[in-house]
Amino acid sequence: MSDSSLVLIATLLQAESPRIVLASQSVTRRNLLEQAGIRPETRPARIDEAAVRESAHAEGLSAGDCALMLAELKARRIQEPDCVVIGADQILECDGVWFEKPADRAAARAQLLELRGRAHVLHSAVVVMRDGQVIWQHVARPELTMRRFSESFLDAYLDLEGDAVLSSVGAYRLEGVGIHLFERVVGEHAAILGLPLLPLLGFLRQHGVVLA
Repeated sequence: MSDSSLVLIATLLQAESPRIVLASQSVTRRNLLEQAGIRPETRPARIDEAAVRESAHAEGLSAGDCALMLAELKARRIQEPDCVVIGADQILECDGVWFEKPADRAAARAQLLELRGRAHVLHSAVVVMRDGQVIWQHVARPELTMRRFSESFLDAYLDLEGDAVLSSVGAYRLEGVGIHLFERVVGEHAAILGLPLLPLLGFLRQHGVVLA
């Protein structure tokens, strides 16, 4: 048997048209779609997220509404014909306080100590646009409870993860060693990683964008 006969050819589960564009540079979100048999085109959608969050918080918007606003703003950055654009965003909320990606290791350590032994919610928003119009939106709200880990464990965790903790709003990657931080997790795994995949796929199937 030749080596070539052992190569598996992935079959995409999306329709030939329209194209699917992910308005994000997030490797995690792209991987979630690709693992589901969808190969999106990716486009960076640069917006001043910190300014939008600050304004939304000052106006009294909920964390979920703010995440939806950010997801839509990202999607609106992509103006291309014959495509479905997916925008997504995620905000971590703990007892009314919103958290952002930590700037450095010290910020990540302080944030994890603040979340230790407490439950928090990840408001994971996704918006689908076509021809400049929002055709669907959804917010998932997984709830995660951190265990009361020791500071020695925390330092070992930060040493192991390195700069990877700076890429997550929670300073953890649940798909990696970040799972050791938790005692309870409720919600769709993909939504925790930043994209409510099950409801998104349901919508895309309903509209013929992926195979039903």
